Amino acid sequence: MVIFMLLEIENLSVEVAGKQVLKGVDLSIDNGETHVLLGPNGAGKSTLFLTVLGFPQYKVIDGSIKFKGEDITQLSTADRVNKGIGVSFQNPPAIRGVSVENLLKLESHQEVNQPLNSRMKELAKKLKFSDEFLQRDVNFGFSGGEVKRSEILQLLAQMPDFTMFDEPDSGVDIENVELLASEIGALLDKELKHDLRKRSGLLITHLGYILNFINADKAHVLMNGKIICSGNPGEIIEDIQKNGFNGCVECAQYPS
Repeated sequence: MVIFMLLEIENLSVEVAGKQVLKGVDLSIDNGETHVLLGPNGAGKSTLFLTVLGFPQYKVIDGSIKFKGEDITQLSTADRVNKGIGVSFQNPPAIRGVSVENLLKLESHQEVNQPLNSRMKELAKKLKFSDEFLQRDVNFGFSGGEVKRSEILQLLAQMPDFTMFDEPDSGVDIENVELLASEIGALLDKELKHDLRKRSGLLITHLGYILNFINADKAHVLMNGKIICSGNPGEIIEDIQKNGFNGCVECAQYPS
């Protein structure tokens, strides 16, 4: 039996509006693994994120993206989501005319005319959402913390096999970060022993604050469109805190 990595990105080069942003990125994430992608602003983190999702503005000029052993490089975003890819956006748009409750029903394959199931009601309560809140239009007039918690609640409705989190700790106070981290842990099977975990994730972050609350298996540093360093998350973040991202460049130039 052939065993595949859950997500395998090979030599991925991507162009946006005529400008090459990613320049030969290689990244593999196996079942049950949590990886973190670090890098300064403008490094290409969001480009990688949106390319894996299949946004048409992000043109793959070389390389491939495989998910569960299948080449998905040319698939639509909807097809990728249906295959088990989920996403938490940093700044998702408001959706007027669609309530949070009805969106949750769609994402958890419920009939819209039926009451929200007990599991989703309990999860909404854990994430501090009232019944009144669930009737509001998605993200319209939400605070930063409410947007982040709503994104995680939607993912808990989907329970994807692989989830990307774009800056989940950005603009969120300490109380909300701890709450979000707890539910992100549930999405990543963190309550299970390592060998029993099936769901995987990629946390995209600027400085890695979220990793104070979530254990990651591996960290990668993306700069100027390339992954220049991969390894132990704690060691890499400690080095970045001491030397900045320029220290990663120097390290990459002089490998041991």
